[in-house]
Amino acid sequence: MKPARNSALVLGGLLSVAASLLHIGCIIGGPDWYRFFGAGEAMATMAEQGSMIPTLLTLGIAAILAIWAAYAFSGAGLLPRLPLLRSGLVVISAIYLLRGLALIPALIINGGEVMPFVLWSSLIVLVYGVAYAIGTWTAWPNLKPRR
Repeated sequence: MKPARNSALVLGGLLSVAASLLHIGCIIGGPDWYRFFGAGEAMATMAEQGSMIPTLLTLGIAAILAIWAAYAFSGAGLLPRLPLLRSGLVVISAIYLLRGLALIPALIINGGEVMPFVLWSSLIVLVYGVAYAIGTWTAWPNLKPRR
């Protein structure tokens, strides 16, 4: 049985696609984009020096985010069922939520102050995690493993 469309998972998938494309944009945009999006001065400097490390790392992240989008779209019924769909969606939700919630210890450790990048990136990723978690919860009965 094909799962019903799930707006939370569709949103999560679209957010992951956007993040993947932004990572590709950093590769194309170069050092200034790495700096603007908070990759750190070391990554920007390596990119300026022509190192392949920033490109390879960023391509890897973009690929992972694209795969995560595919899992969201699969769970929403827009793509064929992917292997380990239930487990994959739970793990993806957990990773996004934990990354977003990392803001709390950062605020505690730093006396309530964090770099703007840490603040806004954590809040954005928390939205991703909530979309995946709600979507996974909603779709759960339709995501039974194949027999």
